[in-house]
Amino acid sequence: MPVFRTRIVVPAILLFALVSCATQEPLVPHSAEPLEGVDFSGTWLLRDIDSDDQRDIIRALRRAEGDKSGGQRTRRSSSGRNKSAMVHVFLETGKLLKITQTPYAFFVSVDRSVVEEFRFGEHRDVNVGQIVAERVSGWDGPVYVVETRDKNGIRLIERFWLSDDKLILNREITFRGQKDLVGSATQFFDRTDRKAVTQESGDGTG
Repeated sequence: MPVFRTRIVVPAILLFALVSCATQEPLVPHSAEPLEGVDFSGTWLLRDIDSDDQRDIIRALRRAEGDKSGGQRTRRSSSGRNKSAMVHVFLETGKLLKITQTPYAFFVSVDRSVVEEFRFGEHRDVNVGQIVAERVSGWDGPVYVVETRDKNGIRLIERFWLSDDKLILNREITFRGQKDLVGSATQFFDRTDRKAVTQESGDGTG
């Protein structure tokens, strides 16, 4: 009898996992074609307008998790993570971004220590250690969108776009939890190689 029960329970668990995965809405693909003239290449420095930048991101994650305190937690409790939320490990933040853009992808060096690759129009699995997530990324007009979803359905959505003068890189970070709970934070990066943009604009005016 014990052996028979074990054989029944294991398939039931597997079936439940398959049904849970099947109920997740599909990730929406994005374009692989950038608009002409949209290029994020350059070196970007995080604007120091708020010393609580990391705290804002944590609060955004907490809101997506349904934290009724609005992300306001004690130092001890804020260091812990809800077991259902793993997608935050795929978010790389830093003070200095160096971006190299090619016709097919761009590469982001974060504080000269971590390099991320975003392939235009990609749909693939990504991992940090043993944590695996599904990712799509690509263009929505002049905005580059990166959407990463962990196995529990928690999504990290990053949007990058340039100011009209190409001197500011905007990065919107959004966590979307179950029941469409959402928390967002925005970062602003100033271009450090302004001279190159000025020269390019000057050449264009003749």
